[in-house]
Amino acid sequence: MKFISTRLKSPALNFEETVMQGLAPDGGLYVPEFLPQLDEQYVAKMSRLKYQEIFFEITKHFIGDEIPVNDYKSIIDKSYKNFSHKAIAPVKQLDDNHFLLELFHGPTLAFKDFALQYLGNLLDYFLQKRKQKIAIIGATSGDTGSAAIHGCMQSKNAQIFILHPYKKVSEVQRRQMTTILADNVFNIAIKGNFDDGQKMVKTMFAHENTDKEFLKGRKMVAVNSINFARLMAQIAYYFYVASRLNINSKNPVSFSVPTGNFGDIYAGFMAKRMGLNINRLIIATNSNDILHRFLQANDYTKQEMVETISPSMNIQVSSNFERLLYDYHKKNECANEMFDLMANFEQNGKLKVFPAILEDIQKTFLSYTADDKSTKKEIKEQFVQTGEILDPHTAVGTYSSKQYMASNKYKGEIVITLATAHPAKFPDAFKSLDIKNPELPEFLKDLNERQERYEILNNELDKVKEYISSKL
Repeated sequence: MKFISTRLKSPALNFEETVMQGLAPDGGLYVPEFLPQLDEQYVAKMSRLKYQEIFFEITKHFIGDEIPVNDYKSIIDKSYKNFSHKAIAPVKQLDDNHFLLELFHGPTLAFKDFALQYLGNLLDYFLQKRKQKIAIIGATSGDTGSAAIHGCMQSKNAQIFILHPYKKVSEVQRRQMTTILADNVFNIAIKGNFDDGQKMVKTMFAHENTDKEFLKGRKMVAVNSINFARLMAQIAYYFYVASRLNINSKNPVSFSVPTGNFGDIYAGFMAKRMGLNINRLIIATNSNDILHRFLQANDYTKQEMVETISPSMNIQVSSNFERLLYDYHKKNECANEMFDLMANFEQNGKLKVFPAILEDIQKTFLSYTADDKSTKKEIKEQFVQTGEILDPHTAVGTYSSKQYMASNKYKGEIVITLATAHPAKFPDAFKSLDIKNPELPEFLKDLNERQERYEILNNELDKVKEYISSKL
């Protein structure tokens, strides 16, 4: 399996090189040259497999012979041993045809654990093999940071630098990052928003080969979802839940995915292309609705960030959306347009596609947006009707599922909302709702008493680089 850049101006890489590279030198994101095709019989057999076994069956096609089978199975087992639920990704029923896929039973209580526990162990395997030291640099809107730290902090060959927007993540999210006092972990609070941090990280990657003094000889590795290994890991839970609900060629499914950086839903799109019978992929977004505006009016224009009670989706530039644009430009035989399309967007903050491409995307994707008022109303309604306490991101997802199921586009299939975080991570969302604040699990009960350590920096790339360099 080879991986190519969405902008088609960088050499193709194998899997290991892709994981270690992160962002392509031309500024693009790596995608596989092709996706494995899994027939119905192959998928049907998954109903008898546990989560780790399904993970292996899905991802082995991307790995090939680059990692011996026994070593690879050990990486997978190690990655999911610290999940608190035996099913890893349990399923709950909310209504006749509406189900919830709980993705928050990992060590940091968010869906990011599914990919970052795996990526941490994968990186450690490659680093030991290469006898190489790296600098892991990432930006977070809340959950990626803690999941990356927990996934990678055991590596003796990596130093980890995570940027988060100062005072714009929940207190639980912040403390899950800043109370990790390991010598190789560094948290940076920048006086800006997530998009500012993400832009800094991308700029550092783009200049990595021309700014070697900054990293002092270390290689820079991405843990954001620009790293393809993260998205590959997330494909597995789409197949897992489908196998538990008897999804097949005669019985389709649709997914509602709380969406910020477009990685989680793009993994679902890959699952569909690999053979899973997905009817619709529903983009569930908050007031930062750039993806909704694109689907409705071909308007992918960066606007001012809106602060909401669902902070992990407070994103205006969805990095992984570039992967989807590449797929559809390739399908419509105009992939050579991608380099200029993305370069113009980075310069002007605006993007439109050919009408035929938008119409093609709309055949699979739908979108709905929920402001804070609608989100709180949904949290309250779900609690009254089902007894479930949903975090605000998941509530945006269930709200969108209900909008879809009430529309004339709904075909009566099962709809699964991805529950992306534990509600205790966002206590502010429950104020004035007459819902008792959900409690943190026992292993995090003392989180508010733990010592914190982080650096507050201005929103200036040079200052951030200077700090990182001083710690290497």
